[in-house]
Amino acid sequence: MERLPVSRRAFVGGIAAFGTIALAQGSQLVEPLPEPLAEFSYDQVRVQGQAQQAQAANLTGILLNLSDDSLMRPYRAMAGRAAPGVSLGGWYEWKPDYDPHHDDAGLAPGSTLGQWVSAMARFSASDAAKRTLLAERAQRLVMLLRDEIDPAFFAKTRFPAYTLDKLIGGMIDAKRILQDGNALPALDRIMDAALPSLPGHAIDREIQWKPGADTSWMWDESYTLPENLLLAADNGAGSRYRAAALTYLDDTSYFAPLARGENALADKHAYSYVNALCSAAQMYLSTGSRQHLKAAVHGFDFLQLQSFSTGGWGPDELLRKPGYDDLYKSLTASHNGFETPCGSYAHAKLTRALLRATRDGQYGDSMEQVLFNTTMGALPLQPDGRSFYSADYNASAKRVYSVHRWPCCSGTLPQVVADYGINSYLHEPGGVWVNLYQPSELRWREGATAVLLTQEHTYPITEQINLRLAVSQPLQLALRLRIPAWAEHATVTVNGKAELPRIEKGFAIVLRKWRNGDVVTLRLPMRLRLEVLPTNGTPHPDTASLMHGPLVLFAVRQPGEAAPLQFSRQALLDAARSGPAEWTVRDGGRTCRFVPFTDVGENIYTTYLTVT
Repeated sequence: MERLPVSRRAFVGGIAAFGTIALAQGSQLVEPLPEPLAEFSYDQVRVQGQAQQAQAANLTGILLNLSDDSLMRPYRAMAGRAAPGVSLGGWYEWKPDYDPHHDDAGLAPGSTLGQWVSAMARFSASDAAKRTLLAERAQRLVMLLRDEIDPAFFAKTRFPAYTLDKLIGGMIDAKRILQDGNALPALDRIMDAALPSLPGHAIDREIQWKPGADTSWMWDESYTLPENLLLAADNGAGSRYRAAALTYLDDTSYFAPLARGENALADKHAYSYVNALCSAAQMYLSTGSRQHLKAAVHGFDFLQLQSFSTGGWGPDELLRKPGYDDLYKSLTASHNGFETPCGSYAHAKLTRALLRATRDGQYGDSMEQVLFNTTMGALPLQPDGRSFYSADYNASAKRVYSVHRWPCCSGTLPQVVADYGINSYLHEPGGVWVNLYQPSELRWREGATAVLLTQEHTYPITEQINLRLAVSQPLQLALRLRIPAWAEHATVTVNGKAELPRIEKGFAIVLRKWRNGDVVTLRLPMRLRLEVLPTNGTPHPDTASLMHGPLVLFAVRQPGEAAPLQFSRQALLDAARSGPAEWTVRDGGRTCRFVPFTDVGENIYTTYLTVT
């Protein structure tokens, strides 16, 4: 087969490059941007990969088995009502005498309920077997919240804005996915109950705004509210939600400096401030605000400068100052490398929004990197609330459950897994964009034509991706396939014949009249390579991860082995494949096994190696 030069490396320009210039020159985004790409609905995509389906089955099973009384217990108790049922415990529990210096349980009562309603609505659209159960459960909880929400709940929680944000998301999804007529009335009642307990404008984290309250009241996240408030307005909730979104935009201390090209990320709480970038991106998608798009683009660029090879960021939940050596120090000083479910959810939302706005494949590359190296390796959620929280990038690391039960990550993991499908494809009239390569089915209508696009492959373990189209009649359509930046000499064939597609911003464009049964084969050649730890202070050119395609390969440590792992560059690049998802490195007398994050199991592992 002829090798065709469709590497992303041939692309120069686009908004990412312009953003870098704007970062240096403080100029405006002035080039015309097309209409944002559209998302498919949740019921149009079904992800079929075994690992992805196992994650979904674990999460939907747990969400369906939590009792209504247990879920509503903190809402009722904090309103002074009878609260039957068994307490879930952990962060979800209401403890009137909660002490932030001594207690773990009771930190954020009821805070994940909105996320669970959202996840149930999302999963119901793509899970035929559990569709009715999930939809009925979500709708029942919407009615309970509509009837029982009380201002006293928000007055007593340390996280009124955080909890409101998650509840808004749940009501939006009940309305737009389930067509639940109770969702917007419930949302109005929730909003009315919350408003007296909100600060009235965006308050940065760690700022004291509630007189007489202890420091734990300074951890709320009002600056994340605009994204869901804008989505509420866009989905028919009314103009007051758009007005509230504008009120809670963190323009002064965050978005305005970012839009000017100033790094405003340093020392910020990692997950919540990356999540806040989604509000800037949503401002562009909802209102066309170029300044907020610019802030989101620059924020992402700054984030990339301090991201690990996995795509994760924020060791110990802090974004780092440029010019310091914090990223390198965290490899030995911390076991909290990346707040995985929460961080990956924020990252996926941000990169999807930026891809929609800019059509630049770099955002898909970054989303893929986080998906395969963090999210899909998260330990399963347990019925007692044990959750996977932080991925560990320490020199001696292990996947473990958080010491917290029902933490924030128990809310975001179901949402990010439910979004695997909508993150995979985007569309516009006459074109479909394939962003993530996962075994899946996409169904839609292009005008009068019914289309089924099926992905069949074992990527990223193997490099060949097969896509099959079924169309009800011949159809002229642009199929755009993301070509990752690492994939040099990618090839595309249609029905076995080589194509020479045009490349735009990291997407290969195959424009033709498609017929029923056409098969596209995309080959993304993978070779072993080394990715050096980003420079966030002193350069460390000898500290690197071993990569294969989008995958970080983690070194599996021997029991009791504590010595630093050091290999020659050549030995790493000569690693032999010793299994479907396993490589063996031999260097002198040392032999070491390397696997993806999904395969590390209970082993001790190392992410970054010393390369000689």
